[in-house]
Amino acid sequence: MPKRIAPLTEMKVRNAKPALKEYKLYDGGGLHLLVTPSGGKLWRFKYRFDEKEKRLSFGAYPALSLMDARQRRDDAKKLLVKGVDPDAVKKAQKASKILTDENSFEVIAREWHRKFLTDKSDSYRIKMLANFERDVFPWIGARPINVLTAPELLMMLRRIESRGSLETAHRTRSACSQVFRYAIATGRVERDCAADLKGALPPYKKGHHAAITEPKQVATLLRAIDDYEGSFVVKCALKVAPYVFVRPGELRAAEWTEIDLATGEWNIPSKKMKMKHPHLVPLAIPVIEILKELQPLTGHSKYVFPCNRSPLRCMSENSLRVALRRMGYSNDEMTPHGFRAMARTILDEVLQIRPDYIEHQLAHAVRDPNGRAYNRTAHLAERRKMMQLWADYLDGLKRGTQVIPLRRVVE
Repeated sequence: MPKRIAPLTEMKVRNAKPALKEYKLYDGGGLHLLVTPSGGKLWRFKYRFDEKEKRLSFGAYPALSLMDARQRRDDAKKLLVKGVDPDAVKKAQKASKILTDENSFEVIAREWHRKFLTDKSDSYRIKMLANFERDVFPWIGARPINVLTAPELLMMLRRIESRGSLETAHRTRSACSQVFRYAIATGRVERDCAADLKGALPPYKKGHHAAITEPKQVATLLRAIDDYEGSFVVKCALKVAPYVFVRPGELRAAEWTEIDLATGEWNIPSKKMKMKHPHLVPLAIPVIEILKELQPLTGHSKYVFPCNRSPLRCMSENSLRVALRRMGYSNDEMTPHGFRAMARTILDEVLQIRPDYIEHQLAHAVRDPNGRAYNRTAHLAERRKMMQLWADYLDGLKRGTQVIPLRRVVE
């Protein structure tokens, strides 16, 4: 008569000590605990299927208790009674989970971001991914894209809307829709449920970036920048911004290798530009002086204005905006993008510079009479003169010595 095995107890399992060789503690019904020399306690189930002896792993103690291990043994026995191999079921479940993970919204969104935003600027791609990581992935990232529903997406978008970021909510819906369309094209989902949410959010009316364009107020702003007591790197970026009036993302992502202080030129590559054309910014004397003062601090970094937490990244998009808030300028009064409107308005209406010179320097799509886009060096001599004139004008405003001219000064 076979010897009867005494069932295990929780205390016996808990107190089992490792030995020089692994050993087994049997519970009965094919279930046993494998104790390894390193102290591991692993649940195993031994059974026969198709006249072959097989073993199935359930997990490790104490994550899987004795009671839970017995329940899994009983579930496996029920499958055997039905003629089903428990190990085959486990492998099928694992394969299904892998497939589910591979088809999660986050995996597909990152794949789309990697493959289809290569024509966008670095700052745009970084911002897009950051928005996904902050607002989307924590809520729906782990969900298989083929089971996501419009109400789930709407709930995620409502969270963005609730913090007052309605424009971001609209942009996020549009970006999610692009991910869904990519998933449709690659055969992982049949329809774009983000498209069903058109009209579900309150309408957003895009406004102009707030800007100071009145010369006396510009003078006050320039003095406030000089008195800014925050980060020196941020202060330098703020001081450079009005002189060069590039887009904020282009300023933040400026690299030392793009700037030649000897010739006074900043060559921005096409991949960083909104219009995908390289852009040349003549640097006036005050800008060169600011950069020379900054170079000993950040010259070892890739970026002229690096992030304060890592020199491997450029300054965050909120740094300049937050600095303006600290100086007392609300979002309705002045924004980092507002330096462009400031320059455009005053160069045209006050200094009476030819509009095509201004538009070239703003990197807008200016075309000649034959419809051809001007290149980066078009009217370069005149633009150099304009940029130095603009710098002199700003410095005069700051000192309180500027006299407003009544005639066109750059022809």
